[in-house]
Amino acid sequence: MAQTAKHTLDESMTPFERRASAGLAGIFGLRMLGMFLILPVFAIYANTLPGGENHVLIGLALGAYGLTQALLQLPFGMASDRFGRKPVIYFGLLLFAVGSLVAALATDIWWVIFGRAIQGSGAISAAVTALLADLTREEHRTKAMAMIGSTIGGMFALSMVLGPALYEHIGVPGMFALTGILALAAIAVVAKVIPDPQGSHFHSDAEVAPARLSDVLHDKQLLRLNFGIFSLHAAQMAMFTVIPFALKETGNLPESQHWKIYLPVMLLAFAFMVPAIIVGEKKAKLKPIFVSAVALLLLTQILLSQLIGSFWGIVALLLTFFIAFNTLEASLPSLISKIAPAQSKGTAMGVYNTSQSIGLFVGGVAGGWLAHHVGDGAVFAFGAVLSAIWLVLAATMKKPLAVKTKMFHLDPLDAAQAQVLSAQLAALAGVAEAVVVGEEGTAILKVDMNGWDEEGVMNLIEGGK
Repeated sequence: MAQTAKHTLDESMTPFERRASAGLAGIFGLRMLGMFLILPVFAIYANTLPGGENHVLIGLALGAYGLTQALLQLPFGMASDRFGRKPVIYFGLLLFAVGSLVAALATDIWWVIFGRAIQGSGAISAAVTALLADLTREEHRTKAMAMIGSTIGGMFALSMVLGPALYEHIGVPGMFALTGILALAAIAVVAKVIPDPQGSHFHSDAEVAPARLSDVLHDKQLLRLNFGIFSLHAAQMAMFTVIPFALKETGNLPESQHWKIYLPVMLLAFAFMVPAIIVGEKKAKLKPIFVSAVALLLLTQILLSQLIGSFWGIVALLLTFFIAFNTLEASLPSLISKIAPAQSKGTAMGVYNTSQSIGLFVGGVAGGWLAHHVGDGAVFAFGAVLSAIWLVLAATMKKPLAVKTKMFHLDPLDAAQAQVLSAQLAALAGVAEAVVVGEEGTAILKVDMNGWDEEGVMNLIEGGK
């Protein structure tokens, strides 16, 4: 048995890979911008539309995006295997643009709901991830995914600040129109800037394998994390059915000025989050930091249910919310990567992303219903219940291994050769798990962050035995 490693560990990404990664990160960022740009001001705008006096419909309009995205992102990913990555991405961006236009031209809340649902149906996340995997070598795919993750986080923070500022000049319909125009521009970017892959094939680290869904859905540790991302985004979306009104009423602050609250809050939250994540990863303290963030989320929800009538109380609790939110958003994908079986990482992330989208939908609908029928405090009581359940699940989860994922390219191997090489790699010092996917020509290793037999791994990868 022999196989050849195509690249070594110390190589940098090529200009081709950087171009592909940056371009696709921008496409991901556009999706997040389209979803979150309206978030800080939408409830107030929707309240002025015919039918918008019903907060249930406001919540449905916020959450409709998440529902259609949850239903379609996995099928879109599978379709990209059959019809090609770029055609599926073009179709999804076109749907996103059409939905944005419908929402921009809406004359009542029902048309906004319809537009938001069409926006979400352009569920290209899985297809974009698959294209990224086609365009990057295994050794650098983690960097490319990290680039996308940081872009998504940046777009969310930007949306919180930019949304209220844009509201004053172009209103929510203008923001919908802007995101539609950007989606059309993104089609040109995909066509002209993003390279065409030399070939597309299935990547177990980046795509959902239907055969592995059952195992992922029965993994109790992964289910805890899926419930967590569901709860986090449900609480977030529910909160924004109430917070815009509360800031306006308690602080006599026009919605166009809400950026003055979100800008310092987001900057401070980011400043708290970064060192927490660094300590968690470098010192193998991810679980205590993770559990502490869930506890902070729970405390924030409880206090918001009592202090929603206090302007400065809201401001302070927005800060604690976003410290918890940003920390959890950054740590959850890392935990998925550490806990999921190496060969099922793509499937685990697909289920995780679907759970997030379902949370957006449930949070919007539940928040709107509770605000309309019970009162604002009940919205945060809902978030507190979810957070309390999550805290119990987080506190009792297994401590994740202090590992990082390494991937290597191989020549294709048959099943017997792959099994032998997997066993040889797994026997090396510092290798917690090793899987060789022969048909993909990929070796996926989870290695000890404090040291591993890098030379031994490379010798096996390069020469074979």
